[in-house]
Amino acid sequence: MTSQIKFGTDGWRDVIGENYTFDNVRSVAQATADYFKKTRPNKTKKKAVIGFDRRFLSDEFAQVVAEIMAGNGFKVLLADNPVPTPVVSWHTQKHKARFGIMITASHNPARFNGFKIKLHHGGPADGNTCRSIEQNIGKQKIKYTSFATGCKTGKIQPFNLMPKYFTALKMLVDFEKIQKSGLSFAHEPLFGVGASCFDDLLKNSNCTVRTFNATHDPNFGGINPEPIESNYSLSSRELKLKPADFCLVTDGDADRIGGMDGNGCALTTHQIICLLLHHFISNRKEQGRVVKALTTTSMVDAICQKHRLTLTETGVGFKYICEEMLKGGTLLGFEESGGIGFPCHIPERDGILAGLMVLELLAVEGKPLKLLLNKLKNLYGNFEYGRIDTHFPISKRSYLMKEAIQKAPKSLLGEPVQRIQSFDGVKYTNRNGSWLMLRGSGTEPVLRIYAEAPNSRDVSRLLKKGRALAKRVEHQ
Repeated sequence: MTSQIKFGTDGWRDVIGENYTFDNVRSVAQATADYFKKTRPNKTKKKAVIGFDRRFLSDEFAQVVAEIMAGNGFKVLLADNPVPTPVVSWHTQKHKARFGIMITASHNPARFNGFKIKLHHGGPADGNTCRSIEQNIGKQKIKYTSFATGCKTGKIQPFNLMPKYFTALKMLVDFEKIQKSGLSFAHEPLFGVGASCFDDLLKNSNCTVRTFNATHDPNFGGINPEPIESNYSLSSRELKLKPADFCLVTDGDADRIGGMDGNGCALTTHQIICLLLHHFISNRKEQGRVVKALTTTSMVDAICQKHRLTLTETGVGFKYICEEMLKGGTLLGFEESGGIGFPCHIPERDGILAGLMVLELLAVEGKPLKLLLNKLKNLYGNFEYGRIDTHFPISKRSYLMKEAIQKAPKSLLGEPVQRIQSFDGVKYTNRNGSWLMLRGSGTEPVLRIYAEAPNSRDVSRLLKKGRALAKRVEHQ
């Protein structure tokens, strides 16, 4: 069975009881231990941080991983309760651990679980690390120390990871201003590990906090815990009845975000990203290089151009943004799917800190979100975004990408195509900044078609053009 284990863009994920079994988790853990026994980043300790989410058997899978790591000579700091993924990342960096492991399948359906690897700096494991571990799965004898023995000897230390993480977050924002703001804040954790975080963080403030869908439900209320509008219906109805200043949405492991305005209307991740970028520049008076994934709004480009900031674009996947953040001099890093990284923190996305940063923005500005979004439009222009996911055979994907480059359209929306980028999918940008992008899923027969333009009608036209390009190849 181990030969079927494949790492994707963010670790290994599989169906519980089919390929995600205790035996396979042990095999992956042993291969991970073997890799990090040989790979020893400077000034790190032979220590591992292990956390887990609220999925079925996640705590037991984490315990098994802890036993393997202890058996291989690592001292293990093990979460004593479900925690957000960035908590594991932060403790990995803080304790100078050689690596961290998070048992989670993030936003995937409830039948899945996963195995995320964090490097010593707290960021995601790069492709080379994942390939090396994947290639060695099942090749070494499994070594382990029983959980009871590990705890008794101190090799495994169950630990409450949350308090020190919360203390660190409070130091990264103007927490005093947030505490005194009197903001009405809502949080939709989608039944994930973000539940109760803001109740604890804002416990002694004069802010009001409402958390929706906070119960521990391994079935996630029948939804996939992904921060997209179709999953907001329950909390949206509550906000329409009793509005708030802002509602943060976090995914299953609380590293990515979405959001709603006070009346339950969905915000795009692009809007939240641009609000925070403008806040960092205008209110926090910070400077630096901005890093974004290719599929992120061009309003970021407009903001950077206006404020003369360097912009770096990466492929899709936070590991690429992490690589840029580690080079230094970065202001913010973000991706279309709601991952936002703060270099003052860890080179990894953190949905809880992103929520606090939005609260800081609202506390500093003292204005409703609607006015702040209108201000962005007035300053930088209007940007409408669309995306469709359509079935497309994996066998024809490379041919589609080749055709998309060789037979690229000369114009989009009547304006000449000024730039073609092809390092992760193919993206066409016209002279006025409108763009169309085709990109295949890393693991499924799915083609993602993205578009952005000044109005929704033009977005629809671009998406239609993208569909036509794909169908032309599919039926050849």
